[in-house]
Parts: sequence; structure tokens; C-alpha cells
Amino acid sequence: MLSLPPGIKVFVATQALDMRKSFDGMAAIVAQHLQQDVYTGHLFVFTNKRADRIKLFYWDRNGYCYWYKRLEQGVFRLPRINDKVFKLSASELMLILEGIELTHRQRLTAC
Repeated sequence: MLSLPPGIKVFVATQALDMRKSFDGMAAIVAQHLQQDVYTGHLFVFTNKRADRIKLFYWDRNGYCYWYKRLEQGVFRLPRINDKVFKLSASELMLILEGIELTHRQRLTAC
């Protein structure tokens, strides 16, 4: 299971990502589309159109890293938000990765 350091911010992109994107392609999306600084060490979350795949992308001191998960059944249930990106807490991200749909949508914040 993924372990996140305390204080990390989690930014979730609402637009589907082409999962073939390379590190540089994902960094460009973070900078240009999400308008965030990729070098902060914060986590950027992307799903594909079917929402059965998820990528977590971040900068780790001296290089890009990503964590990738594909579901064999079902989909990741992300909240429907009208902005390009929204924030989650690390614990909310862990719930999503376990297949739990978030019901307290008022806790989510747009960036």
C-alpha cells in the first residue's frame, strides 16, 4: 500500500489523461493545464476516460516518479467537480484507491 508523508497536498485532475503520457508529458500537463508547480513534491492524480486506471505523479528530490494502478473490475469513483483540478486529503485519496466512493463532497476544495 502507498504511504504518504504528512502535509503532502493531493491535486486531482478532472480531465482524463492519456495513460501513454511520459514523465515529461505529465509534467507539462501539471504546469500548463493544472497551473501547479510540479517540483513541490505534492501528488498529482490522473485517471483515464474509463476510470479503471489511475496514475499518481510527483517530484522526488531529484526526479519524477509515478505510481500506477489498474483495476481488473470496477472503476475509481472520483467526485464530479467542474474545475480543472481539486484537492483531496491523503486519507481521502487512500479511500479512493481502495474503491470507496467519497460521500462527503463538501470537504473537497477546488484549487
